[in-house]
Amino acid sequence: MDFGLVLQTDPPASRVVELMRRAEDNGFTHGWTFDSAVLWQEPFVIYSQILAHTSRLTVGPMVTNPGTRTWEVTASTFATLNDMFGNRTVCGIGRGDSAMRVAGRTPNTLARISGAMKVIRALGSGQEADLGGTVVRFPWIGEDARLPVWMAAYGPKALKMTGEEADGFILQLADLYLTEYMVKAVKDAAVAAGRDPSEVTICVAAPAYVTDDDSPEALAHAREQCRWFGGMVGNHVADLVSKYGEHSAAVPDELTEYIKAREGYDYSHHGRADNPDTAFVPDEIVDRFCLVGPVEKHIEKLTALRELGVDQFAVYDMHDAQEKVIDAYGTTVIPALNG
Repeated sequence: MDFGLVLQTDPPASRVVELMRRAEDNGFTHGWTFDSAVLWQEPFVIYSQILAHTSRLTVGPMVTNPGTRTWEVTASTFATLNDMFGNRTVCGIGRGDSAMRVAGRTPNTLARISGAMKVIRALGSGQEADLGGTVVRFPWIGEDARLPVWMAAYGPKALKMTGEEADGFILQLADLYLTEYMVKAVKDAAVAAGRDPSEVTICVAAPAYVTDDDSPEALAHAREQCRWFGGMVGNHVADLVSKYGEHSAAVPDELTEYIKAREGYDYSHHGRADNPDTAFVPDEIVDRFCLVGPVEKHIEKLTALRELGVDQFAVYDMHDAQEKVIDAYGTTVIPALNG
């Protein structure tokens, strides 16, 4: 199993680079960041520094979207980084929840994501792409260029499209039941489209908080540091409920039930442990969606995720114990999972 580290690009950027270096030293293979131009600093500028200060780490957004940048610009940015540092990027893409809404726009449609994935992957891999009637190719790109595109998804149509078109699937929660359900949906769609399902990399991303013991006090603090995640996921779930209804065969109740008490969401606190709009998230959801507790509990859940076909676990590291979690994973969790 691969391991990734996910950060927001809060200033100073040097802090993001420092934590990514620490992650690589501890055996992490991927470095991910949020991509929301209004809320945080520009990630692609920071990727160049991460790549320059590491030797093996693969970097990318979790996730970018096809609405805030033109597709050829996105592809050119990835291709330039790959030309400079040797194919060490991956394009995570989704609807653009915070990036679009904070800028007063509506998240992108699946059709737009589909078109963007095709263009970005083709141009970033040295091929031609049709930009709405104009066919282009980067004249400067190397013959060995490649750019995998991984798609974030929750709903049935998005899961189907991921299996049909994406190189990887990003699932932003670590619930075992929902992981099994959604991985199956993606792989079934890949098979139906004539693809080898093993070609679709499965990445589960969720907060991880390592405690010294399993005392009620330690677990309570860990849950408070990770409760924001249920609120972030709740934004996507609310869209699904709006589209399919509260109880639908298309979306499992195990995903939708918990947002009944959700009243609103202020993106100025997005992805932060002090988010006041996530009080509706119960402890049960934190435990299901995240990894909290002593390292043994992390190893146990990650082993179960790996058995469900998960290829990478990406740690959301937005809490008050960033270095501690990176180091605990490096010294204990990653060796336990990977021998």
